[in-house]
Amino acid sequence: MARQARQRVPEGPPPAPAVQKLRIRYTKRGRLRFTSSRDFQRALERALRRADVPMAFSAGFHPHPKISYANAAATGTASEAEYVEIAVTSRVDPESVRVALDEALPDGIDIVEVVEAAPGALADRLEASDWLLVYTGLPVGVLAAAVDALLEREVAEVTRVTKSGPRTFDVRGAILSARVGRASDTATDVPASLAIAADCAILRMVVRHTTPAVRPDDILTALREIADLQPPRPPLVTRLAQGPLDTATARVTDPLT
Repeated sequence: MARQARQRVPEGPPPAPAVQKLRIRYTKRGRLRFTSSRDFQRALERALRRADVPMAFSAGFHPHPKISYANAAATGTASEAEYVEIAVTSRVDPESVRVALDEALPDGIDIVEVVEAAPGALADRLEASDWLLVYTGLPVGVLAAAVDALLEREVAEVTRVTKSGPRTFDVRGAILSARVGRASDTATDVPASLAIAADCAILRMVVRHTTPAVRPDDILTALREIADLQPPRPPLVTRLAQGPLDTATARVTDPLT
């Protein structure tokens, strides 16, 4: 009879159990919008060590900190509302963690809020995003006409090249609302903290999270293909919010409440 293979067991005691989960809201501003997801992950893990956060770790031969990343914005996209969840082995004060992490991270990746996690998965609460696209040198009327042409369509398909090859999907169904104006218009409700030139043309839109995810660059592709929108330079894209969707008002609400 063949000898039964001996199962390898990691040496040392098992990792301490997690006793608390924290949800963190952070930003990507300025030049830090070019930070990739992997760059941020490395920076966050270093910051957690510097801040002496009592992180929980997975078991096994290659333990790693228990961190859950949710729906990160693409490289090159600024964001006021990125989210991550961590697990810790002893109870901590969320505000103290916020201050310590914010000090340990570079300017531009700013920790806005830390709260104790409510039951359920964070990713399930991120149903839609509120996007702001700022165009320099593009007349507002030209942008408005292009957006109207897109909204008039029942279906607007675009093709994106993915790791598994080209994929065609509809972007129109994901757009819940879209408003065009200038940054100075009160109706566009641009946060003053973004310091956008008053004469810039802007597109403010709420986009439902779908599979595959409809990204702002997919909508830009649709505007180019449907309305031949060719801005003199690419817009600056910022995610203002993401979270639960209020279907009655097509507004994005706070996922941390």
